[in-house]
Amino acid sequence: MIAAPEIPTDFTLLQESETHFSSDTDFEDIEGKNQKQGKGKTCKKGKKGPAEKGKSGNGGGKPGGPNRMNGHHQQNGVENMMLFEVVKMGKSAMQSVVDDWIESYKHDRDIALLDLINFFIQCSGCKGVVTAEMFRHMQNSEIIRKMTEEFDEDSGDYPLTMAGPQWKKFKSSFCEFIGVLVRQCQYSIIYDEYMMDTVISLLTGLSDSQVRAFRHTSTLAAMKLMTALVNVALNLSINMDNTQRQYEAERNKIIGKRANDRLELLLQKRKELQENQDEIENMMNAIFKGVFVHRYRDAIAEIRAICIEEIGIWMKMYSDAFLNDSYLKYVGWTMHDKQGEVRLKCLTALQGLYYNKELNSKLELFTSRFKDRIVSMTLDKEYDVAVQAIKLLTLVLQSSEEVLTAEDCENVYHLVYSAHRPVAVAAGEFLYKKLFSRRDAEDDGILKRRGRQSPNANLVKTLVFFFLESELHEHAAYLVDSMWDCATDLLKDWECMNSLLLEEPLNGEEPLTDRQESALIEIMLCTIRQAAECHPPVGRGTGKRVLTAKEKKTQLDDRTKITELFAVALPQLLAKYSVDAEKVTNLLQLPQYFDLEIYTTGRLEKHLDALLRQIRDIVEKHTDIDVLEACSKTYHALCNEEFTIFNRVDIARSQLIDELADKFNRLLEDFLQEGEEPDEDDAYQVLSTLKRITAFHNAHDLSRWDLFGCNYKLLKTGIENGDMPEQIVIHALQCTHYVILWQLAKVTESSSTKEDLLRLKKQMRVFCQICQHYLTNVNTAVKEQAFTILCDVLMIFSHQIMTGGRDMLEPLVYTPDSSLQSELLSFILDHVFIDQDDDNNSADGQQDDEASKIEALHKRRNLLAAFCKLIVYTVVEMNTAADIFKQYMKYYNDYGDIIKETMSKTRQIDKIQCAKTLILSLQQLFNEMIQENGYNFDRSSPTFSGIKELARRFALTFGLDQLKTREAIAMLHKDGIEFAFKEPNPQGESHPPLNLAFLDILSEFSSKLLRQDKRTVYVYLEKFMTFQMSLRREDVWLPLMSYRNSLLAGGDDDTMSVISGISSRGSTVRNKKTKPATGKRKVPEAEESSSSDSMWLNREQSMHTPVMMQTPQLTSTIMRESKRLRPDENYMGVYPMQPEHHQPPLDYNTQVTWMLAQRQQEEVARQQQERAAMNYVKLRSNLQHAIRRGTSLMEDDEEPIVEDVMMSSEGRIEDLNEGMDFDTMDIDLPPSKNRRERTELKPDFFDPASIMDESVLGVSMF
Repeated sequence: MIAAPEIPTDFTLLQESETHFSSDTDFEDIEGKNQKQGKGKTCKKGKKGPAEKGKSGNGGGKPGGPNRMNGHHQQNGVENMMLFEVVKMGKSAMQSVVDDWIESYKHDRDIALLDLINFFIQCSGCKGVVTAEMFRHMQNSEIIRKMTEEFDEDSGDYPLTMAGPQWKKFKSSFCEFIGVLVRQCQYSIIYDEYMMDTVISLLTGLSDSQVRAFRHTSTLAAMKLMTALVNVALNLSINMDNTQRQYEAERNKIIGKRANDRLELLLQKRKELQENQDEIENMMNAIFKGVFVHRYRDAIAEIRAICIEEIGIWMKMYSDAFLNDSYLKYVGWTMHDKQGEVRLKCLTALQGLYYNKELNSKLELFTSRFKDRIVSMTLDKEYDVAVQAIKLLTLVLQSSEEVLTAEDCENVYHLVYSAHRPVAVAAGEFLYKKLFSRRDAEDDGILKRRGRQSPNANLVKTLVFFFLESELHEHAAYLVDSMWDCATDLLKDWECMNSLLLEEPLNGEEPLTDRQESALIEIMLCTIRQAAECHPPVGRGTGKRVLTAKEKKTQLDDRTKITELFAVALPQLLAKYSVDAEKVTNLLQLPQYFDLEIYTTGRLEKHLDALLRQIRDIVEKHTDIDVLEACSKTYHALCNEEFTIFNRVDIARSQLIDELADKFNRLLEDFLQEGEEPDEDDAYQVLSTLKRITAFHNAHDLSRWDLFGCNYKLLKTGIENGDMPEQIVIHALQCTHYVILWQLAKVTESSSTKEDLLRLKKQMRVFCQICQHYLTNVNTAVKEQAFTILCDVLMIFSHQIMTGGRDMLEPLVYTPDSSLQSELLSFILDHVFIDQDDDNNSADGQQDDEASKIEALHKRRNLLAAFCKLIVYTVVEMNTAADIFKQYMKYYNDYGDIIKETMSKTRQIDKIQCAKTLILSLQQLFNEMIQENGYNFDRSSPTFSGIKELARRFALTFGLDQLKTREAIAMLHKDGIEFAFKEPNPQGESHPPLNLAFLDILSEFSSKLLRQDKRTVYVYLEKFMTFQMSLRREDVWLPLMSYRNSLLAGGDDDTMSVISGISSRGSTVRNKKTKPATGKRKVPEAEESSSSDSMWLNREQSMHTPVMMQTPQLTSTIMRESKRLRPDENYMGVYPMQPEHHQPPLDYNTQVTWMLAQRQQEEVARQQQERAAMNYVKLRSNLQHAIRRGTSLMEDDEEPIVEDVMMSSEGRIEDLNEGMDFDTMDIDLPPSKNRRERTELKPDFFDPASIMDESVLGVSMF
């Protein structure tokens, strides 16, 4: 291979004043083409810089025609416009812009080249300009260094990263300009050994810059330049092949007919094409080795993505030259990149290769080596990457089914159940290609057959088998949605599914098992729902979208097809499976998706009557709640007054309800007869009938049957006797609840009389009393039902009922009394806040079953949410939430989100009352601890530490805006101080108050006080203190000292809590006198008197500080040692101190003198600490700055350049490249004087540790 021409060491100006170029458009002109021009060496002409060129207007004094600007023609009348401005505007056709530049280059290539150099500099966002003087005398590296100095470092933005439509278009225009430039110059200019060498040298130097903008822009330009050169090389290769064929054809002619002149001409043409191809290859190798090899591992993900995207284009465009392991290895390595953007480019690049089946043979080694990595990327944390990985595996599967093992396929199969729809759809397409797209030859002859004999019959069975084997039977809707786009014809073949269920199996065909039939019915229901609703199932997608006209037409056609088929088939299916509850429940949902008008227009009334008969029979046969509710919903769907079938269905429904109501009244009368023991058969009859009535009352208004009286009688008897079966009570409560709600709907919608309101009010109050009685029932299920219904009724009939202009419903407002609130709260504490092992109420006693535990937890969460809703809507008193809030830490995993949301909502309602509730919950926990451990408890105990941690969590919920929570926080401190001093010590004032340790908990909220409010709280604290208290230093007084210090700490920092700094984060205690590194928000002093409306705050702020000296800061060695606690140590470990030797009491003056002296010593010590801290910070800052300057690895955006991080182990290099055929085109360029010397660079091997996942480091390459 021919060595590349030497890249010029500086931008040399040509000696010759005129250069001659052949046409740039006629490729077939063999004799006149590709005449290379040598570079002049004798003298250099002085040229004007860009600023001077704007004045001369003629290309720096060079004759360039009347309409020239900077070496190219004016476009659209724009004068003196730089090439960068023309490309940025994007208004001119790029072809004409390039043609103008080429014309300028032909007249004076130095001026034109200077324009091109400045174009790349300006595209990088640099304000500097390369002048003719710099161009003439400075080396490339010196010019780049000069431009770096002139770069605007104030902003990190540059054209490729700027926002806005103009800059987005600029990137495409920039890339298009480079491509068109090479295309237009491909016949002569790029071979002049000047233009391309200069551009490649410039871009290579810029791509090595530590300025991100230079590196990014030049890498993009170099990669697009390489892509354009690859296209030129491909054209040259094609022309060489054509020339060779013409030469062989001419040479094979007999001597008499052979044209020797043509043979010589073809030989000359082939030689020139070969020379051109060698030069193009050398240019490509210069770019590849100088830019790509270093930048594909750049610190910036965008730059790495550009490299991988372009190498994929090269391999796809010119596969003969680039599609080999020497280039594929870079894509394989980069699939382990830490940035999803880069991994995504790798996958899209590979998709373009695997799509062409002719290239599969060249990808075999790569596939075998990196297949496992591609399979693992289907679980990528970036969903876009996972989608493309699945699509790539689908292409691999199409190219060769033997490549992917069964385990590989199973890893993709389960993704059809993913909640992320694009991932699931891609997995569905893979599944369809693997299991459903293959068609046997014998199927081609039966394509026109329908039903059970259609070719889809086996595919439907395969789908059923797959669904059952996946063991996710509650997710059939997800499976159907995943395959909906790729297997629509199969999933909409309802006739085939219906035939498989109804028709007898053919000879030799195995019938479907009961389990398979249930799965088929479930899948069929999901396909019908998807076709009728035209949106994904719940959990996938953001919601319903607006359908297009085509989608609406398809939806109507599908509903018509569904109705016509199943209006006839559904009664038959219900008759066949009438005793199977699961199958019947799914089948009864089909009428919800019918077009009911077809019953009339299609004359299908007899089939409607058959359907109603089947539903009636199912109601009589089943007592399962799901089946009965499905029947109720079916009647509700069919009872639509808009259609003519309404009367027919309404009559059937009324007859059924009449029979059920009469039967219930008759059975109930016998069941409640005095003096007789009801047997189990009577109880079962009453229960089954009550279940049916309750299920229908849920969706239908049964007010005219007056069911309240009989249910009330049943429930009252249960209270009096206490022996009512629990299921009867549960369904009677539910049925009565439906009666109340239907009465309320009737009163609200129509003009109701006062008597109606009073009757409903009486029924509602009586029903609430009954539910309150059942809250104390021995059966847990009954209590849970009563509690749930009671919460719903209290919520519905609260003051909210009058909103929306419904003031006439005021008589119905019901506010629970204190006893009812107390019973509801007791239920929550007894049945919700329990340990998982204590809950013995899971289904069938299967406590060890994980599903049962999850279901039980879900039920308890619903109970808690129902009560919290009453708190949020002020149905019950807010202080009842204290018992809920105090469980926040203990049950955080189970109910943390519910409790936190309740705190947030209550704070929005009343900040002060919410704060009082929070402090009340802490006081309750403190009192409980006192009752258990007494007043002499250990403050380092887990119980006390848990209360402190809860207080810290409460403080965090107040957020960062202290002005909004100012009054609430102040009131919280007020209540806390009063509680701490509430109980005086019986032993006298020399001993601390009994609740003094609560101040240690209260100090967690000190950081939320404003500076002026800290002073106010401190004044309020001193009202409860005596002078003797301020002088105490014993351990028992430490909570008071810590709390006072937390209030005094606000002089320098409004947001720091000394106590929480130790107890919550476990970090070293920050010196409260040391200013933080980051600026804190300063509160204007004017706010001290104007920002708060609180009466208590205003009153306390106006008070004068009593004559009492501040407690001196503790300077004990033990206290200082505590600042080095490890994070896992309790803060209370700070408290134990050595007992002090008691000295004789001093008089007041002596005490004051001693305290002042202590203060002066502390101030001196504090100043020394501050100076030491500042010196340390300066030293560390200077050291870091020196390190950055010394290593030269940090640029303006402080991102490390990865190019200089090489492999440290030669053995690892050999492992990475084992089995690899390194036949990459090599270029033997001499070292360039104008390029940055890369003495530190080793051979171009790659250390992926800085940007790759660790998984790639432990594997060998190929």
